[in-house]
Amino acid sequence: MAPDDFGLLGLAMLAIGALETFSNTGFHAALIQKKDDIRSYLDTAWTISAIRGIIIFLLLFIGAPLIADFFNSDQVILVIRVVAVISLLSALRNIGIVFFKKELEFNKEFLFEMSGTLVDITVAIALAFIMRNVWALVWSGLAAGLMRLFMSYFLHTYRPRVRIEKEKFFELFGFGKWVLVSGIAYFLITEGDDIFVGKMLGITALGLYQMAFLLSNMPTAEIAHVLSQVTFPFYSKLQNELSKLREGYFKVLQISAFISFPIGGSIFVLAPEFTSVCLGQKWMPMVPAMKVLVLAGCARCIATTSGLLFYAVGKPKIDTVFQFLCLFVLAVLIYPFSLNWGIVGIALAVFASTFISNLGVSYMAVKTVDADFASFLKPLAIPLLNTFITVYLVFGLKQIFAPSLWTLILEGCAAILLYLVLSYLSDRVFNHGFQAILKESMNSFQRS
Repeated sequence: MAPDDFGLLGLAMLAIGALETFSNTGFHAALIQKKDDIRSYLDTAWTISAIRGIIIFLLLFIGAPLIADFFNSDQVILVIRVVAVISLLSALRNIGIVFFKKELEFNKEFLFEMSGTLVDITVAIALAFIMRNVWALVWSGLAAGLMRLFMSYFLHTYRPRVRIEKEKFFELFGFGKWVLVSGIAYFLITEGDDIFVGKMLGITALGLYQMAFLLSNMPTAEIAHVLSQVTFPFYSKLQNELSKLREGYFKVLQISAFISFPIGGSIFVLAPEFTSVCLGQKWMPMVPAMKVLVLAGCARCIATTSGLLFYAVGKPKIDTVFQFLCLFVLAVLIYPFSLNWGIVGIALAVFASTFISNLGVSYMAVKTVDADFASFLKPLAIPLLNTFITVYLVFGLKQIFAPSLWTLILEGCAAILLYLVLSYLSDRVFNHGFQAILKESMNSFQRS
């Protein structure tokens, strides 16, 4: 599949993402954070979600030609109208699945998410061989949406009814409004660059940029997503126990760094070989942007760990403020950087904005748990050092072998082995306790 195919789907997802973000109620986050029994709130939350989904679907279906005119692409009209159905299916999911996160039922949350992911991947790969165009991605997304809708009612016995209670609505929205505002800022931060590329540089450039972003950020984004499923309800339960909250925060930070840093480092050092071998020469122009974006992905993963803390303790405004700081820096840098360096310049603007705002988020997180900045840096130092050493050694290994699928696999396995050995040795020498934290986390996951 060519960059144009991914660019078309990217335009459709931008349109849907914009409407969903600007109408986000934040009710799911409010339900998870709320300490009291939430069953009396569920029907109101589901009804609002369903109404919102229907409105978004109609706006996208009717407004598809206007979106196509904005991006100068008539091909995207039908894609938007079909993809809009996915948004509607998402809005109609059983609200009862909120208990998976609230009650830390990770096994059910895993089944719910993985069922859709497996259907998405299976259908996409099968149709890609047959259709060889953007519709393979569209139909796979629709199939995944249907599967998640089915699983939401299969895995939880709650059955929502159409009902809106005014008091319940305003109580949930009192917390959710900050999720809405922060979500708008986050959308403009993570998708504003895509909008800019699609409008200013065209569909092909958008396809290259989105693939670079996907490959460089997907692993760390998935880590952040998984951690958010666990840490938000975990933090929420400890919000009134400062010492336990502080201990839990630094443990999560250490796990996040241990996993995200080596993955990011491996993508950075192996990006040219992976692109050439697995995607082909037509995708090689994205490699420099991909290397920059992987740094932004690692920074964003750490920021997610800290940002969830503010929501859990009932202070979502803090995260919102730094989201807008990130957006401001991105808005200032993106145009001049793109003029000088194209999609690489846009990637540099994304990294700069993410890094700067992450400093502020981390500082406020440390203050929230009543710790010092040295305590924040300590869990990051060893994984970062081990990642640097691993990247240096794998770079040397690359000079020996010619690029091929088997050497790529060999170099990837070598990176994993080197990092694990270095982590084991550093844990023995510096006794930073990561093995104990990992065992404790695995035991907790198995018990759940």
